[in-house]
Amino acid sequence: MLERQRAMSIPRLQEIISRSLKKRQSLQNSETDLIRLIDGSGDELPGNILESYGEGWLISTTGPGLNPELRDALASFGKPLYWKRLDQHQKESPVHVSGPEIPGFFTGMENGLKCRLSFQSGYSQGIFLDQRDNRAALRAMVKPGDTVLNTFAYTGFFSVAAAAAGAVTSTLDLSQVYLDWARENFRLNDMPPEDHFFCKGDTFHWLRRFAKQSRKFNVIILDPPTFSRDDKGKVFRVEKDYGRLFELAAACIVPGGKILACTNYRGMSTQDFMAQLSGARLEAAEMPDDFTDSPYLKSVWATFP
Repeated sequence: MLERQRAMSIPRLQEIISRSLKKRQSLQNSETDLIRLIDGSGDELPGNILESYGEGWLISTTGPGLNPELRDALASFGKPLYWKRLDQHQKESPVHVSGPEIPGFFTGMENGLKCRLSFQSGYSQGIFLDQRDNRAALRAMVKPGDTVLNTFAYTGFFSVAAAAAGAVTSTLDLSQVYLDWARENFRLNDMPPEDHFFCKGDTFHWLRRFAKQSRKFNVIILDPPTFSRDDKGKVFRVEKDYGRLFELAAACIVPGGKILACTNYRGMSTQDFMAQLSGARLEAAEMPDDFTDSPYLKSVWATFP
């Protein structure tokens, strides 16, 4: 793969990049600057993912380094450019490659909502771009006063999308750092975080607690990591245990409510994933149009009677 890229001249790489940018022109506007610009094999550059994060670009590669010709081709577009190696075992923050450096925290936009971002705070930059359409669907779905529980919430942007439509949100994550980041996302959008709920802890624990309290929600977002271990050493694997998680969440849904069930686990088909989801009418959602490589993200809206 690297040899093939070395064989490409800088003008040829610039041509591929320009064509990919043009293909996504309709997605990038004054209200959205958080999109995937190049998606590996789907855009003739296998092993390379280019994403727009606000004012900056991030090139992520599966190889150990950034191809020099590709680096120079990207640098010619004049954007602040950062590089990250895609490695689940050695997760490192992106490094600056070319163009102006970006402050520790900066802002991007998705469908008119502001998001706090960082290239210096670890492997993830503050938002998962592949969930953009699901956040838009949630925002269009909820009504003022609806309750939305966002589990495994990371920096809480599903909560922000729901709150923008008038929902009262509960944002749940193990990390206090990410809960504080979520609060900052609310403030960026002039939404007082004091009007919403933030819960620190294990999702399994909180779902059982909500069920005992008879606390129910109109919508629950359920997007767990593919593998995790709780503080008691108990292992969670999406391919074996998602059904158990889904059942706990279902006990906290109002009649007619919905769960957005998601996983990015590549070792399971959408059909096998849906087989774990019972008791509801299921509708699979597609990935956003800028994700042109393999459709790894499984998203299913489950509507309860």
